Amino acid sequence: MSFSAVDFRLMARALQLAERGLWTTTPNPRVGCVLAHAGEIVGEGWHERAGEPHAEVHALRAAGAQARGATAYVTLEPCSHHGRTPPCAEALVAAGVGRVVAAMPDPNPLVAGKGLALLQAAGIETASGLLQAEARELNIGFIARMTRGRPWLRLKAAASLDGKTALNEGASQWITGPAARADGHRWRARACAILTGIGTVRDDDPQLTVRAVETSRQPLRVVVDSRLETPLTAKILNGGPVLVAAAVDDESRAKLLRAAGAEVLVLPNAAGKVELPALLAELARRGINEVHVEAGHKLNGSLLREGLIDELLLYLAPCLIGHDAAGLFNLPALAALSDRQRLAIGDLRRVGDDIRLLARFR
Repeated sequence: MSFSAVDFRLMARALQLAERGLWTTTPNPRVGCVLAHAGEIVGEGWHERAGEPHAEVHALRAAGAQARGATAYVTLEPCSHHGRTPPCAEALVAAGVGRVVAAMPDPNPLVAGKGLALLQAAGIETASGLLQAEARELNIGFIARMTRGRPWLRLKAAASLDGKTALNEGASQWITGPAARADGHRWRARACAILTGIGTVRDDDPQLTVRAVETSRQPLRVVVDSRLETPLTAKILNGGPVLVAAAVDDESRAKLLRAAGAEVLVLPNAAGKVELPALLAELARRGINEVHVEAGHKLNGSLLREGLIDELLLYLAPCLIGHDAAGLFNLPALAALSDRQRLAIGDLRRVGDDIRLLARFR
């Protein structure tokens, strides 16, 4: 399938529109739509939040009668099923569009090609695959949840140049500067859930809310707390929804945490710890697309050993802390250098005085 320069330009615009829903659409995907005649835009829109009209509906409303015969550029295959809103594919058919170009097929099994098939059955020309890589990145968490049954897990850490995240007694505030911390809040804002461990709660008493940027919603905060040791005075119990994942069924302690506003979920593994894959599967069941981890080296190491980390978001500060300080991951010594974990760096940039690195495990 070949696409024109006009097609590329208008799909790029649709992707820009989709990004406007980066912090708000969960659990739905981020989607943008442009309607055009001969390269001239007559209507555009994006999905803003779950339960509200999809991108195609906003674009059709903006175009009005000019939608007839237009080409629709959509960053995700139009839906074909009845959810909280009617099918967008049917709306495009009813409006009389002449062509639909989708950046990528919808990984949702309820759609998965059915939307394009519905359009084709109505005599509308369809095409797919334009700027697909960019569209996939925009909805990488939604795709992960739909195709493998667990969210995309992005682990954020701040470290010195010698790879240390905290002093031995736990002090870690602040290794990086204000610009890096504000940037980290933008990544928090796009996540559906923020995951931490009981060690971080005890040592830092964090809120783990989005504060440095404006947002209309707060992600779910999730604490991995095997023995239900979260202090009832912990700041994390304020400011929004909290889920405490435990390995012990201590009803008296759980009752106190519930009274403090937390939900308690018991998911033990054979070692008496929280079963992390089961926790992520449960988060996926609840519609969580992206999980943002801000934890200590013990939970970081557990997530890495179980193969649950998809992406590393690392801020490196221009300082040295010393070899006795806490590192990024609690991992056993390697028998051979060939056993090392390999990563592919996707982005490297300066943020204030610090360096931000985005990398994925190969």
